[in-house]
Amino acid sequence: MLFTTFRQRLYTLFPIVVLLGLLLIETAPSEKIKDLAVIAYYAGNGQDLEKYKWESITHVIYSFCHLRGQELAVDNAKDSITIRNLVALKKQYPHLKVLLSLGGWGGCKTCSPVFATTEGRKVFARSVKKLAKTYHTDGLDLDWEYPGIEGPPGHPYMPEDKHNFTLLVKQLRRQLGKKAILSFAAGGFDQYFDHSIEWEAVMPLVDYVNLMSYDLVNGYSKVTGHHTPLYANAEQASSADYGVQYLIKLGVPAEKIVIGAAFYGRSWSGVEDINHGLYQSGTFKSFIPHHRFDEALSAEKGFVFYRDPVSKAPYAYSAALKEFATFDDAVSIGLKTKYAMEHKLGGIMFWQLTDDRAYGELLRAIDEARHGN
Repeated sequence: MLFTTFRQRLYTLFPIVVLLGLLLIETAPSEKIKDLAVIAYYAGNGQDLEKYKWESITHVIYSFCHLRGQELAVDNAKDSITIRNLVALKKQYPHLKVLLSLGGWGGCKTCSPVFATTEGRKVFARSVKKLAKTYHTDGLDLDWEYPGIEGPPGHPYMPEDKHNFTLLVKQLRRQLGKKAILSFAAGGFDQYFDHSIEWEAVMPLVDYVNLMSYDLVNGYSKVTGHHTPLYANAEQASSADYGVQYLIKLGVPAEKIVIGAAFYGRSWSGVEDINHGLYQSGTFKSFIPHHRFDEALSAEKGFVFYRDPVSKAPYAYSAALKEFATFDDAVSIGLKTKYAMEHKLGGIMFWQLTDDRAYGELLRAIDEARHGN
């Protein structure tokens, strides 16, 4: 009788145990999702932080701090408040890492001469550590555009920058210790890959290389193209995939490569209606945040949207205005996220969070792709 009762209870409990097991399997995050970094550059004023889905972001990089003499400096009191507001998010989102970033396009004019000296590198590294203690941040992203090659017009550069960048990273790692997060933004083109970084020496010391697989056709170009394609095509070699494969051939570990997505578009004017404006002569017109697409690229202005099936890249053209636009959208960003997962990359990053629509369309596309939707 006792055995029979025990057996009956066992049969009763068995379906419940199986159901609980299935639920645990369903709700437990996969290793791919858990390990994939989602890195948001943030260039806002810190007053809009409550509207973003921070649970979908692993790292946020405050953009930007700059050099003041040889030290990393926060530009003003408003920026200081923004950084503190970002760090305060960690109380509600303890997984979130907050980094400061040096430079940006046009923001690193004195980097080459400052980092050319031992004293300059030491003073800089000490200042980074001081700011980290002051603001309780988790690390630093170096956005020096570019070591060893031409960047913004008038910014000094020299071949020695390549080795000096290595020495800078070594000094930072010594000063900040093993736990601090170190990353750097990398240009997505051959000249940068070959002449800016000593990859074998630098990569063991950093956590991520943030591949700027956007602006591959930039504001200086007189010919249109995809500024942030996932794949190359017959007309355009540069792409996210091209950059990833190039870095892997240089010995960069895939798990440290983070590909870039653009929460903005670029447009050209004076573009003839040939091939819907793609790969045609034109004059750069404007930078367009994603939240302005409905206005700037409206059907009323004659814009028609297209998608390159090879590059997996969207674009738009208005025959009436003779204007062409290139950008990422929810579909292309979802594909980039899946690419990062399939190729076991470190993650996906984007420039920049405040350019998204108010309801977070592009960030949601990353999140949905991570979860297999």
